[in-house]
Amino acid sequence: MGIAADLAIVIVAGLVGGLIAQALRQPLILGYILAGVLVGPHSIGRAVTNTHDIELLAEIGVALLLFALGLEFSLKQLQPVRRIALIGTPIQMVLTILLGTALGHLFGWPWTMSLWLGALIALSSTMVILKTLMSQGRMGTLSSRVMIGVLIAQDLIVVPLMILLPALSDAEAGLHALAAATGKAVLFLGLMVVVGTRLLPRLMQVIAVRQSRELFLLAITAIGLGVGYATYLFGLSFAFGAFVAGLVLSESDYAHQALSDIIPLRDVFGMLFFASVGMLIDPRLLLATAGQVVVLLLAILVGKSLILAGLAYGFGYRNVVPLAVGLGLWQIGEFAFVLGRVGLASGALSAEAFALVLNAAVVSMVLTPAVSGLTGPIYAWWRRRSGREPFQTINLPASGLHDHVVIVGGGRVGRFTAQFLQRLTLPAVLVELDYRRFDQARTAGIAAVFGDATQEVVLEAVQVSRARLVLVTVPIISVTEAIIEQVRKINPQMRIVARAEGAEQLRHLQERGLAEVVQPELEAGLEMVRQSLLHMDYGVTEVHRLSTRLRQEMYGPLFGDGSDYQKLVQLGAAHQLFDFVWVEVASGSVMEGRRIADLALRTRTGATVVGIMRRGQMIANPGPTEALEACDLLAIAGTAEQRRAIEALAARR
Repeated sequence: MGIAADLAIVIVAGLVGGLIAQALRQPLILGYILAGVLVGPHSIGRAVTNTHDIELLAEIGVALLLFALGLEFSLKQLQPVRRIALIGTPIQMVLTILLGTALGHLFGWPWTMSLWLGALIALSSTMVILKTLMSQGRMGTLSSRVMIGVLIAQDLIVVPLMILLPALSDAEAGLHALAAATGKAVLFLGLMVVVGTRLLPRLMQVIAVRQSRELFLLAITAIGLGVGYATYLFGLSFAFGAFVAGLVLSESDYAHQALSDIIPLRDVFGMLFFASVGMLIDPRLLLATAGQVVVLLLAILVGKSLILAGLAYGFGYRNVVPLAVGLGLWQIGEFAFVLGRVGLASGALSAEAFALVLNAAVVSMVLTPAVSGLTGPIYAWWRRRSGREPFQTINLPASGLHDHVVIVGGGRVGRFTAQFLQRLTLPAVLVELDYRRFDQARTAGIAAVFGDATQEVVLEAVQVSRARLVLVTVPIISVTEAIIEQVRKINPQMRIVARAEGAEQLRHLQERGLAEVVQPELEAGLEMVRQSLLHMDYGVTEVHRLSTRLRQEMYGPLFGDGSDYQKLVQLGAAHQLFDFVWVEVASGSVMEGRRIADLALRTRTGATVVGIMRRGQMIANPGPTEALEACDLLAIAGTAEQRRAIEALAARR
């Protein structure tokens, strides 16, 4: 069957490898690489007969990977850590390339191959880091945000490297080839900005109005691969064109749908790419070069970790962040495979050199969770040895903190809560790891500490052991759980109020033993329900009854029947059941100029005037001698029939 049989074998092997990787809690790409090793030319059975055809199909996987990267790219993701991402990452790449060049010289490689080695080891693995952060419950922390910002910038730098490195490797052409490649890239980008941003969104609009999911998928695939092929004819990388096409579409109204549709196709062809990478691994060569692999891994672990940690420290990050970044991003990433294949195809990298980097990359990915997990113990040892670093604080009371409220998260919810407690002169301190929000707290005069609340040392700085209450306003459940765990280590009896996004998280936090949970989505949904029912001509009391019942259904299991929260709900219900409407006294009506007692409103209509709004001033519970004026708004309590009677009287002349 030829290519069809080989394709079937690789896909089945990829499924088996993926299941094994998942069972071992490893990234799926390691399973795909293992599948490639098992069915490749260096295996015992050599199941795949024509690896070259698989490699050709894998090129589509590379293009789709970069196409999806372009679709996903957003400057908003880099905004919180933009300085270290946009300035620090290029510095890290240059320093690590120099490290790799020195290692290549140690191995006796020519300078061009050593340069490629440096570029390959400079890249870290987005897939491995995301999985590691999620499994360790550190997603959303300051260190995780720094790492993700650096990873995004690294992924973007891959694109110019795919253009520049092959040109630099051509020693004969030299600077002329480099200038030509750069000029072509700039010219192509200019054409895409001028033509692509106008043409491609219009094409997508034409496809979208036909409401055919099949045509839409075909259109975005054709755009990604078609533009890629155009760049290939232009003398540039096929993958570079796909990335630019993704960037252009990312600014259109169809970006999210395009990304959701292309992901399954990207994942299938991406599996083929990583399997083709695995086919290049020769287990016998790995054993023969085990010494070089170990040397390379140790050099990367020490050298790259120090570079990353030093940059994080140099850009103003303190405490655990530099250590977490260094031990988190030390590995060689999946885009090194993409870049390495370019070097292999251009002849700049030998098969042996690529195999060495490939073997080291796979081992580094496997070791990443264990190495990253050392962050906590190493940081704890360092603190015991060197003492604590001073925290940046603002507006803390001179008398210290005692019986206060600790508010974790300085977003809109946290800042509003802190300001309201401040109005009531209740002691509170905010903990925030985003410096922009920390500055906003400074401007608002809120007591705050800059730091990561998932770290015990930060919680000790805000005296959580002496606090009366901890409010966790961050929306990320894994971060909330990490904070709860650290708070209870310090004070197991601490009362904690947390935020939950959805009923599932609410129940999950309840299982963790948390007694108080706030669900912002539920509160917004309840208000939407109330407004909808009011516009559908439901009575106010009926609307309130339905929304109260819904609230009790959601929060009841958490708080119980005898809790203070339930008492608040019942009081609110009782207050709102005293329903009233506003009735305006018309000019010239029988009410104008007459006292409430003279009108005998209670006797004539059965309704009661409980308030008068006059020229913006409220007169509560007016007496019988109060004279009514034209344009007065009367707050009337009574049944619907009684209210209609008084409305008629107010309008009658």
